[in-house]
Amino acid sequence: MTSPTKIAALLERVSQGVAAHDRENPSHRTWGIGMAHFDIERLGLEEGEELLPGIVLQADGGMTGQFRILCDGQHGQGAEEVEEETVEAVGREEEEVPAGIPGAQPIVTPQLPAGPRRPALPPEG
Repeated sequence: MTSPTKIAALLERVSQGVAAHDRENPSHRTWGIGMAHFDIERLGLEEGEELLPGIVLQADGGMTGQFRILCDGQHGQGAEEVEEETVEAVGREEEEVPAGIPGAQPIVTPQLPAGPRRPALPPEG
């Protein structure tokens, strides 16, 4: 069985979600909460169970770990689709800029001494 604190946290989040939805969409009537079937079973709840007065739980095949507000209104109706424009992240052409601190002395690579070199690996045998 799921702990009462998890159920209390779920009910708090659901009531906040319903309140936010109803505030933003006063003409819509909220009737349910949609959850993934896996989450419903994991929480020990049943589909069709009334979570809040007038709000029933429905398995809707959504993503786990999330819930959705189910209502009788149509969201996005009348809203125009906005065509997105792709913008390059760089506003101008690339240019090479030397790295380093302005005014600092350049790094000098030391010369290796001349003479016989030792082999990197010992000879086999």
